[in-house]
Amino acid sequence: MYEYDEECLKTFILNQGQLFDEPVAETLEEAEAFLEDCMASIVDSIEEVKEFLDQDGMDISGMSDEEIEEASEVFALPDGRYLIVEG
Repeated sequence: MYEYDEECLKTFILNQGQLFDEPVAETLEEAEAFLEDCMASIVDSIEEVKEFLDQDGMDISGMSDEEIEEASEVFALPDGRYLIVEG
């Protein structure tokens, strides 16, 4: 289970439109509950994002780091970590 800090929750709230057509959370509490329910993951590097997506069955071969960062499931956090949300 991950601890979703305030930076992570705010980033998700601000950018949730990249993955969902309608907002799924409006408050920090709603965001935390949603991320816990869908078991969102936090990783420390783009290499870990690649590993996660590969293990999850996504074909990332031939994708650049930038293309992976732009995937709708991947949320870049201001501190260099990544939040991965499987919608």
